[in-house]
Order: sequence, then C-alpha cells, then structure tokens
Amino acid sequence: MKSVLVALSAGAALLLTACGGSPTGTNPSTGGAGVPTPPAASLTGAGATFPAPFYSAAFYAYNQKFSQVTVNYQSVGSGAGIQQLTKKTVDFGASDVPMSSTELAAAGGADNVVQIATTLGTESLAYNLSGVSNGQVRLTPDTIAGIFLGKIKKWNDPALAADNSGVSLPSQAITVVHRSDGSGTTYIFTDYLSNVSADWKSGPGKGKSVNWPVGQGAKGNEAVATTIKQTPGAIGYVELAYVLQTGMTQASLKNKDGSFVIPSEAGATAAAKQFPDVTPAQFSIVNAPGKDSAPITGYSWLMVYKDEADKTKGTALVDMLYWLVTDGQQYGSNTHYAKLPSNMVNNDIVALKTVTSAGSALLSVPAPS
Repeated sequence: MKSVLVALSAGAALLLTACGGSPTGTNPSTGGAGVPTPPAASLTGAGATFPAPFYSAAFYAYNQKFSQVTVNYQSVGSGAGIQQLTKKTVDFGASDVPMSSTELAAAGGADNVVQIATTLGTESLAYNLSGVSNGQVRLTPDTIAGIFLGKIKKWNDPALAADNSGVSLPSQAITVVHRSDGSGTTYIFTDYLSNVSADWKSGPGKGKSVNWPVGQGAKGNEAVATTIKQTPGAIGYVELAYVLQTGMTQASLKNKDGSFVIPSEAGATAAAKQFPDVTPAQFSIVNAPGKDSAPITGYSWLMVYKDEADKTKGTALVDMLYWLVTDGQQYGSNTHYAKLPSNMVNNDIVALKTVTSAGSALLSVPAPS
C-alpha cells in the first residue's frame, strides 16, 4: 500500500494510532468533479504541531486519491516552519499565526507570499488530577491567568474553590506546562490571556514565544500532552485533537458570555461565526462572544511563495492545497477540527489563484462567484 510521507514525531504518530487504523481511520474521499488532477510531485512542508493530526490524515487521503503526489510534513512548530519557508528548504510553511511584517520582509515582502487558512481548531486546558474527571474543573479567565502568572499555586486555592463547589480539589502544587519552542499554539493562548487579563497583557504579553513567569517547557503539542499526563498536578494548554485522541482530562472554560464550555469542534465553529471578516492581517478570534463559543480558538495557516520556480511542482502544490480547503476538510472533522467556514474557503481559493510560475496562474479552477 502506498502511504503519504508525513513525518511526525513519535508522539504525534501515537496520536494517529490512537485514532484507529490508518492515519484517517476512514476511506479517502472520492472528491468532487472540480478537484484538479495534479501532476506527479513530491512536496515538502514544515511547521505547526497544532494541525498535525489533520494534515497527516488529509495528506494520507490525498495520496490514496492521487498516488503520484506525496507530501512530507514535519511538525516542528510554527516558528521553525516559517524559518524553513523563508530559507526555501520546504515547499510550504505552516503556522497557527500568519507571518508578521518582519517575517514577511525576510521572505522578500508581503507580495511574495500567499497565506491561506487551512483548518479551525480550539485549545484545551488539560490537567492531571487524581479522582477529578473530565470537565469537572471549572476555570475562569481570572483563574487561568492567575495559574499561568504563578499567582495561584495550589489546586485548592480559594479562587479555584470558589468556582468549583462540590469538587474535591487536592492540596497539591500546580505544575504549569507550556511550550518551549516558537509556537502558534502559544500565540493563540497568550493572545487569549492578553485579551482577558490586564496583568498578562502588560507582563508576558502575546507571541509565539514569551517569558513564562512559571512552569516547565516542552517542545510541541505532543510533548506538552505527554508531560501533563506524566506529571501529577500538571496543567497546560494543548490543541483539542491531542486531548481527545489520548484520553486526557480537560477543564470547562468560562467564555465571554459567562457560559462554562468544554472545548469542542462545535465550540470552535461557534467562535468563528462571531468573526466573519478574518484575514491574514486580522486573524484573532479568541474570547469570542456567544454562549457556545470555545474561548481559546484560532485558525491554522499555510504559506507558499507566490511565484513558483518549478511549474510542475507549483501546480501540484496549489492543486493539493485547493483540495485541502475543499474536499479535504472532512479529514479535519475526523480528527477533531472544525471545517472552514465557506467565506474562508472562498478567500483561500482567490488567494491560491494568485500563485504563478513565469507569470502564468497555476490553479485552473474557476474563481468563487
């Protein structure tokens, strides 16, 4: 059996195994009539760990549909993915936050790069507390900020106890686990903290890397999840897919409307509906209003160069990306990501149609009406 070359860490591979069977757990899509047949090519990409389970499933399915195309994706973190794209050692980069003006300048300028949203996900606050079940711990914006600022040090702190009547919280030290690498997952989480906490905004602030006031670091969503599972009393921010696929326990989070929600794909969709005009320049959707909105939600993005030197490889690349944001979205649903809203899909197609080689557009599908 041919298989897509998706290179993930051992931790991510275990996540896919936990999902069952092949990396998708389902049969590949037959695809719509409008999906272009790509030329033969071997494509390489690197970046975010946030969407890695989705990419692994989707790229596997694409190879089953079009065996002449393989995709090798390295889940090395958003910062590293942008660096590799800038150095042109990969065909596409991946990040949970679009490239900054500084990063775009290093890549030759904003006019040189096309950025598309590829999936929609949400982050959980996963914890390791003996005898405390999934969703039983309730966390508010104030207590989340307090924990990650190091002000709330024990699980039975009065601030936590006040929101968790009836839950037996232990007199146990809280161990914060955070990312040690440049991470879009970290950007989304610290963007949320900056949105809900003045102390966080004026202190560590938001970014792919910040100076954490407390805790221990681990590289990638996979390693953060593993560290939490191996550390009694631990808590950390992890993309939902890693939580559900490995059976971790996660907190109920108080959203902007005052509802306590357990992060879910539906919660990510509800949050995205509150922000219909997302672009690579205006992309934050954290702390969304709406009673069902998951509060720590964000899009994940892929970046390619607008001018592709190799016409054949460039055509294969845009054909694959077109499929990824259309038919391929089902593989996000299978791995606990939300489908892209239709307006974002249309924006992606318009952007992909600007990718050229020697002045000729590479994507042959019609533009959205």
